[in-house]
Amino acid sequence: MSFEQAAIKVEREKEFGELKAALDRIFAPERVERLLQRLSRRGIRIRDFDLVVAGGIFEQVDQPLGNSGSARKLYEGLVVSDQAQIREFYLSKTEEVDSTLRHKFKKLYQYY
Repeated sequence: MSFEQAAIKVEREKEFGELKAALDRIFAPERVERLLQRLSRRGIRIRDFDLVVAGGIFEQVDQPLGNSGSARKLYEGLVVSDQAQIREFYLSKTEEVDSTLRHKFKKLYQYY
């Protein structure tokens, strides 16, 4: 028997959709290295979602998000269950990063 995630309804679909689309753009193969470089300069680990959001890193990497507002504002406007789903989506995207880049930025991926 395999694990299957329960489907949780998104309550703030517009904000959730904007943030999810921004994360898809940020983790595109041609942009993800820029994200990793910014995190490395700031000393923020990739899995520390709250620090990444608070540091304005997403806006620096994704021009449309930077022009339309802030990831922090969108994230804080979500209900707790939507926030949890965005964090989970973000963490799943971090694991999809190419292994060459993960090795290059291995300090960002360390747990300690």
